[in-house]
Amino acid sequence: MAYARTSSSTVFRIALQGLIALAVAMGIGRFAFTPQLPLMQADLGLSLTAGGWLAGANYLGYLAGAVLAGRRGACAAGLMRGGLWAVVASTAAMGVTDSLFLWLAMRFIAGVASAWVLVGTATVVLARLGQLGGQRFDGLVFSGVGAGIALAGLICWGGMLLGAGAVALWLALAGFALAGTVFALAGERASIRPNANADVAAKAVHSKAASAGTLVLCYGLFGFGYILPATYLPAQARLLFETPALFGWVWPLFGLAAALSTLAVAWLARWPRRHVWAGAQVLMALGIALPIAVPGLAGLAVAALCVGGTFMLITLLGLQEARAQAGANVRQRLAAMTTAFAIGQLAGPMAANALLASGLTLDVALWLGIAALLASSVLLVFTSFANTSIKEKP
Repeated sequence: MAYARTSSSTVFRIALQGLIALAVAMGIGRFAFTPQLPLMQADLGLSLTAGGWLAGANYLGYLAGAVLAGRRGACAAGLMRGGLWAVVASTAAMGVTDSLFLWLAMRFIAGVASAWVLVGTATVVLARLGQLGGQRFDGLVFSGVGAGIALAGLICWGGMLLGAGAVALWLALAGFALAGTVFALAGERASIRPNANADVAAKAVHSKAASAGTLVLCYGLFGFGYILPATYLPAQARLLFETPALFGWVWPLFGLAAALSTLAVAWLARWPRRHVWAGAQVLMALGIALPIAVPGLAGLAVAALCVGGTFMLITLLGLQEARAQAGANVRQRLAAMTTAFAIGQLAGPMAANALLASGLTLDVALWLGIAALLASSVLLVFTSFANTSIKEKP
């Protein structure tokens, strides 16, 4: 009985370390810039166009990091450790310089690092949980993405209410990343050491894959459509409300919805997976359109819930569908999906910048994202298989 309790405690601790690692990598390394954008505009004179380039640098870094993580000889545990420390360093550097060039470099490094942590954590932590019979905690590990987004948003919101500027908040976020990194890497070395096949799996998942056709295209369109509101929601809120108490809550709400959204998967198991994926994208598109059609507090709240509450669900459904349809080529298909998503989310801010530079408004870019999501949904419905459901084991 004592062994069972010890084993249970160890499994939970490992899962919690994985959750914190993803919270640091994604909540800060990938998405902390989003709630910081309105403050950097107000305090440091950052333009919306420059903000788009900073977001694009991070997404380009993420794509580069995923490619590097799949190279021969990469060590999953090393990727996890190195990536976490790089997130800490690049986040702190955002608060000690005002050079746009250096900001671009730091956001690129943070993107590379977050991809490394994602690959490393998925390989090391999930492998360790499997060894200890703790697969039921896999979902807890990945709830770290939404939890990190929510916590980073709360740090920025709280700082704004206290009158803290963008520089102070970058340093506060770096402090949170440092604390999270120390916790995620603490304890027995065995808790972050994969089995002999783990690194091989990581490299295979991220190796170059042949085109997977419509499914990959749909996932890429999702990446393009989702990244626009994910990048600009707080900036939209600031255009409507100058008071931080009013516009600062948008990103924490987004993250909370993301953290809770995967609970809906079991309830949705009765319908074909591609249909649910398509429906979730329609709901996301509706959420993006609401603040445009109905500017105000209610529209922004619904947008945060619709986008935040669907993007992790769609991610899960897309990868499940890829695994279910790939047969013997599962790893190649997942690599193709990941690449398409990374390209889509990189293209989003670049398209927004091009439209803003030509004199058009951010709303036009958001409508383009809505069109991408709806196109993806139509393709999914018309190519769906009636016998493919969420509850099928991939």
